[in-house]
Amino acid sequence: MVRDAATRPRVLMGQRGHGAVFMPSKFVFPGGAVDAVDAEIPVANPAGTECLRRLANQSATAPEALLNAATRELWEETGLLLGAEDPRAGQIEAPRGWRGYLRTGHLPDGNALSFVFRAITPPGRPRRFDARFFLAEAERLANDPDDFSKAEDELSHLQWVPLDEVRKFDMPFITEVVLAETSAILNGTDQPGVPFFNNLDEISRFERL
Repeated sequence: MVRDAATRPRVLMGQRGHGAVFMPSKFVFPGGAVDAVDAEIPVANPAGTECLRRLANQSATAPEALLNAATRELWEETGLLLGAEDPRAGQIEAPRGWRGYLRTGHLPDGNALSFVFRAITPPGRPRRFDARFFLAEAERLANDPDDFSKAEDELSHLQWVPLDEVRKFDMPFITEVVLAETSAILNGTDQPGVPFFNNLDEISRFERL
């Protein structure tokens, strides 16, 4: 997430635990894995056609599930609510992971998220991920962007970090790359398409979706 994009942009980050198996103590964006139930949650507003097309490109996961997972993980890890009020929220038998979110009376707003990056971990690593990165403006949040009181304990030191200071933090390489792309987007110097570090097979490729 980004705030104050027109003045001095700040991005939302938190620190992983010292005992985490993957990337301990690193500062990262909120996020996590897609759950099977994410595909079952209806949306208040769908994402744009181009966003859905790019998410579906070379992917077996439904675009809506990816967008919903990003919304749920943001809620779980930060307590920040990205969505739109919808009366259907109170009529759904909420699956685990969505109960607190749906009790707010909101459903995911796919139109609030922009798909900005995709990266697959190269072969040979102990853990591999097919990660999609999304950008959303803090102005689209339905609650206070500085209130992290409802956050779970997966990330500590949650904070809005100025883009011009963020490289002082200890981050994974891919996070630094996504931050560079975010800066380009905010400056209007990004290239067409969504960057994709494609390591689906033994040959590493940089593509644009």
